[in-house]
Order: sequence, then C-alpha cells, then structure tokens
Amino acid sequence: MITLKTENSGFVWTHRITDLLLPITLLKITLLIYSIPWHDRYLTAGILGGFAFVTSAQMVGIYQNWQGRNLTSSAYLIIKAWLLTWTFLIVLAFLFKDAEGFSRLAMVTWAIVTLFTLVLYRFLVRRVLGHYRQQGKNSRNIAIVGAGKVGQHLASLITQNPWLGYKIVGFFDDNPNLSNTNISNFPILGNTLAIQQAAKNHQFDELYICLPLRAEAKIKSLLNELTDTTTIVKFIPDLFSFDLMHAQWTDLKGLPVISVYDTPLNSSTARMLKRFEDVTLSTLILILISPIMIALAIGVKLSSPGPILFKQKRYGLNGKEIKVYKFRSMTTQDNGATINQATKNDPRITKFGAFIRKTSLDELPQFINVIQGKMSIVGPRPHANAHNEQYRKLVPQYMQRHLVKPGITGWAQINGWRGETETLDKMEKRIEFDLHYINNWSLWFDIKIIILTVFKGFIDKNAY
Repeated sequence: MITLKTENSGFVWTHRITDLLLPITLLKITLLIYSIPWHDRYLTAGILGGFAFVTSAQMVGIYQNWQGRNLTSSAYLIIKAWLLTWTFLIVLAFLFKDAEGFSRLAMVTWAIVTLFTLVLYRFLVRRVLGHYRQQGKNSRNIAIVGAGKVGQHLASLITQNPWLGYKIVGFFDDNPNLSNTNISNFPILGNTLAIQQAAKNHQFDELYICLPLRAEAKIKSLLNELTDTTTIVKFIPDLFSFDLMHAQWTDLKGLPVISVYDTPLNSSTARMLKRFEDVTLSTLILILISPIMIALAIGVKLSSPGPILFKQKRYGLNGKEIKVYKFRSMTTQDNGATINQATKNDPRITKFGAFIRKTSLDELPQFINVIQGKMSIVGPRPHANAHNEQYRKLVPQYMQRHLVKPGITGWAQINGWRGETETLDKMEKRIEFDLHYINNWSLWFDIKIIILTVFKGFIDKNAY
C-alpha cells in the first residue's frame, strides 16, 4: 500500500509544542512530590528531554500520518521515541559523569509518568474530537470520485477514524459494472456526469477526486463543471501504478511537489542524527576492539605474504567511488573491471582468511571508514564496482540502494541475504531488504539492526 506522507496539519505543531513542554513540566511536578530541590541539573535534563523527544518523535514518524493512525500504533511509536530519548540522556550522563547528581527514584518516576502522559494526551485529544464531531459539530459530508484502490483506501481511513469529522455519502464512478452496488459499504451515487447536479443540490460538502493520472481530460472537465458550484474539491492522484519509494508531499514556495524516490535520511536533521550515531558508536567500538584488531593484523601478516589491509573500490553515497577497508583474506586482490565473487572452498581464500570471513572479523577496519564519513554502521552492504555495473542492468531500483551510505551491517544481512549471490533472485531479495531499510529508516531501526547483528549477524552459513 502506497502512503503519501504529509505533515501539513495545525495539530502537528500543537503536538510538537506539547511534547516539548510536557517532559520539563512533569519533571518539575515529580520533584515537588518528592520534595527534591529544583536545580540547574534538573532544568537541563528537562529541556534536553523535551527537545530529544521531539527530535526522536520526528525520526520514528510520530508526526507523519498521525490522523490516519490508530492509538495502539501511536503508543508504540511514542514508546520507541521515549526510549531513544532516554538512551540519549543516559549516554550524556555517562559521558559527563553526572549521574550521581540526580535522584534515581525521581528520574524513574518521571520516565514512567511522562511516557504514560504522552500517550494519554493523544487519547484524550481523539476522544474529545470524536465526541465533538459525533454530535454533528464541525463534521462534513464528503463524496469520492473513483472507486479504485485510492478511493477505497480513503474510505477505509475515514471509516476507521470517525473522530476526523468526515462522513462519506458515497462514490461516483463511470464503471457501468458498479452501478447499483456498494463499495466499502457505501453506495455508488452515479457516474461523473451526475456530480455537478449533486453538488448544486448540496448532497456533499467536499469532493475528493481519486482518479488515475491518465484520466487528465476527465479531471479537467470535472473541475471546469465544479466551478459553477460552492463545493470544496480536493485531488488525490492515483499513484498505485508507480513503484514509489518513501513518497511524500513537499512544498516549494507554494508549489506542491511529490517526492517519488526519496528516503527519510534526506533531511539535515536525520543526517545529523545518523552521523552522531555513527561517530559515537564507532569511536566506542574501536576503543573496545583495538586489541582484537591488532591480533587479527598479526594473523593476516603471518598467514600469507601481502598487505594487512585490502582497500576495495566501492560505490558510496550517491554512487561516488570510495575505498573500503577490510583485513585481507585472499592471496589475490581483485579490484578491477571483472571480479569473481567468493565461492565455497574458494582456493584464493587463505586458512586464516576463511576464519575471519566466516566470523565477519575481516569487516572490522570498516569502523575507520565510518569515522571518515564514507560509510555508516548500518546501511546496504557495499558491492564491488563491477557487480554494481552488472546488477544495475538486471535488478530494478538496484542503484537506489546508494541513496544512503553503505553500512558494515544491514537489514538484508541479518535476514540471511549475505554472501554469494550465484542466482539473480538472491540479489533481488537482498535489494528488496536494502530498499525496505532505506524507505523505513529511523534511529530505532538502526539500533534494532545493531542489536540483531550482535546475536545473529556475525556468523552465517553463506559467509565464505
């Protein structure tokens, strides 16, 4: 199901401001209850908590499509955003060695009460609006032109969210097979020729046109006819015929724009958070694994003649060539226009190389690439340039995996799609998972992949 994401709602800013003020307000109340003096540390924690939650909420998608989301899904996203907020606060307290300056009981109470209040606040907003509109106040009757996928999806959203204040009177559609039938439990009111008269008779307040783009002539004719009425007309283009990627509405000086191929990481805030995640975690990991890397370097040097590191040419962000570091695991260093993938019992692989490939230890130097900004900890695994040129002609949307930086680990890898891709369908499956990651990126998604990598991402039967 294609979702066109938009944040163009006055309530979005109401939610943001409320989410910003609630943490610091509730922290103040919590301290009053426990008779704990208010000082600068708590003020800083409250302010940082508010800003961190709003930022995390933006990243996990709380403010996107909030009107069409049920309360359970909203609560799930709020929990994710609040956990990210607390991860940030705990890391800061650890780095500045200031954890002793806070009451543990007060902070735990604050964490629980704030989470509960954030969910309760949204529940109350829905209940108040629902009650208000069920009484017929501020509710509007709407009709839908086009009983296809988009029209039915719109009807479903409105039916599932009565608090939005919309009541569907029915569909208009030119398909003769749909006359005298019900679609999504709503009647077919007639064909498009009947719309103008129905509008003049005030059978509906708003008209949603959900026709495919190929019906341009019909849409223009219908719009011309409706200029003779007082009906509010809205257009939702049927884009189901396109294979969209993170499609969303944007605005360019009043000009509506649909991003067809896009990613959540295509924003300065997302890139900043992603970079902070990469630098912080990579620095900590490199410090912890430095003895292991020294031992591996010695093992590579003693196992066969040649350099310790193999610098592979790969495509990075936006398809720009980068050099990716690995511990050398082969006797040869193929890096040209033709590269053979490693296969089972490959004679080029050294005995020590087989071990570090099987355990993914050969990838550890790539944390240096992350510090350099060429890679991320999480992202699509980089392929050899020759393989990129080969598969971009065979797999649809293959090059869109380069809309983000390549990663040390990825969604495809922890789901078993790593190693040799001797058949096309295996590469297609890997790309499917890569694109899912790009299309649904969030800081929480990255953390989930990193945790899963620790438990099942290092050793795999396909790694050789």
